[in-house]
Amino acid sequence: MTKESAKKKSDKEPPFRSGYIAIVGRPNVGKSTLLNNLLGEKVAIVSPKPQTTRNRITGIKTSSHSQIVFLDTPGIHQARSLMNRRMVEVALQSLHEVNGVLWLLDSRGRIGPEDERIAETLRGVKSPVLILLNKIDLVSKGKLLPLIQRCAELLPGKEIVPISALKGENLALVLDLVEKGLPEGPKFFPEGEFTDQSERFLAAEIIREKVFLLTHEEIPYGVGVSIDEFTEKEEKNLIVIQATIHTERESHKPILIGKRGAMLKEIGQRAREELENLLGCKIYLELFIRVDQGWTQNPYALTEMGL
Repeated sequence: MTKESAKKKSDKEPPFRSGYIAIVGRPNVGKSTLLNNLLGEKVAIVSPKPQTTRNRITGIKTSSHSQIVFLDTPGIHQARSLMNRRMVEVALQSLHEVNGVLWLLDSRGRIGPEDERIAETLRGVKSPVLILLNKIDLVSKGKLLPLIQRCAELLPGKEIVPISALKGENLALVLDLVEKGLPEGPKFFPEGEFTDQSERFLAAEIIREKVFLLTHEEIPYGVGVSIDEFTEKEEKNLIVIQATIHTERESHKPILIGKRGAMLKEIGQRAREELENLLGCKIYLELFIRVDQGWTQNPYALTEMGL
């Protein structure tokens, strides 16, 4: 190949694009499910309980011509407790640090006051905003039309895409639209990485997810997990993890332990299996339960939990 033909070929190649995209919306609209399915990897825990996501979770999508760094944020809502206020602050702060925003709404319901407040906030954001109407697999097309019209009134001129984060419907279109809106730029992370979260953080989140999924409505979302030990033993292809499940009430402790320790054993087994798949090695996981009354209102305890 001559220098001239090589130059012509390189001239035709699109420029590499990169940037940060925030995923925002009310609690429980499917932000974590959207992030996981956009990446094809699980980096954010998912449960039916509101405010499952507490921290800003980073997910990295790299292709031959772009790198999109998604930020899954806690649900934006009228916060009363200190923990919830910190969660909302994390979400709102993200809006001013990104190259674009995905505003996710649940298409099964009407647009309420909290959605209107989010729209008002987004009107002041300089970055491009893409509106995603999620869970369209659960509603008729006729019910989408009033929702689309209302979104167009709240944020005129913004593109609206109906999606199913769970089923993957229209997610390829979302990725294409996001990519086209990114500025030219370098790779922020090495190819092959899909999150910048530490293994300790992922372990704590996976344990917390299993608590939510297995205890259902018996334990409220005021449960936290701290990692007390995370030791890699390379010669044995083993990681030893000791973790404490923090709960606010003494009455929650027997529920978390279960009859003859059955619940705690099940939480540990499910968390261990997922961690082994994620980290690619054997896991020895030991769980403890500690009652910390009012920890969700304690700024020091929240800081320890990463909030």
